[in-house]
Amino acid sequence: MRAYGTPTVVSGGVTELVVLWGGIPLVGGVLGGLLVAGAGWVADLPWAPAQGLFRAVDGLPDRYALPGGVGVGILVGLVIAAIGTAERVRVTVSGTGVRLRDGNSDREIDRRDTRAVYVDGKHLVLLDADDAELARQSSDLPATELAEAFREHGWPWAEADPHRAAYRLWVPDLPGLPAGADALLRARREALEHDRSAEARDLRAELARYGVVVRDDGKRQHFRLTRRAALPD
Repeated sequence: MRAYGTPTVVSGGVTELVVLWGGIPLVGGVLGGLLVAGAGWVADLPWAPAQGLFRAVDGLPDRYALPGGVGVGILVGLVIAAIGTAERVRVTVSGTGVRLRDGNSDREIDRRDTRAVYVDGKHLVLLDADDAELARQSSDLPATELAEAFREHGWPWAEADPHRAAYRLWVPDLPGLPAGADALLRARREALEHDRSAEARDLRAELARYGVVVRDDGKRQHFRLTRRAALPD
């Protein structure tokens, strides 16, 4: 354990960058070349979209069309790689705090405010002393690397959600919720059903103010209450 040593960074590493900047543009170039090579065949399909574009490409000389298709595919791959690089998740752990970076989002959490850290599916979760979520960070980072980083710096790592058994399936008008929480859960159910992920995330944050923690199982919502939840009389 090195509570005050050099911070540990957990990210996709060099392999992820190689895939982003090497693999994706390569695949894009191959697909671009294949689209140009098969432009005539696609143009003859009665149900194919943009038939006029494929006919125009098919009419170009091969010495221009094929390199152009490969080049456009590589360019699209580079754009995707740039977007992927900007949205990479990086978790920097030290003995005093953790920094969570996801695209333009960048936040820091103090070690003293954290009671438990664990991985829930594809989310890194930090709980506070009231068992509320300090953070729920979505990522594809390996759980083993995250566990090693947090343990190395003396954080209270848990192998699973310590409150997993406390969750209940939410249904409308279920008793035992803080006033106003049922309406928020109804709104969040609608957001989940229509794949409005940003709205669902905002409603999760609003529910946290009421002391309600939410876990999703597909489109279904499970919830538990924190110690500071204000229950009706």
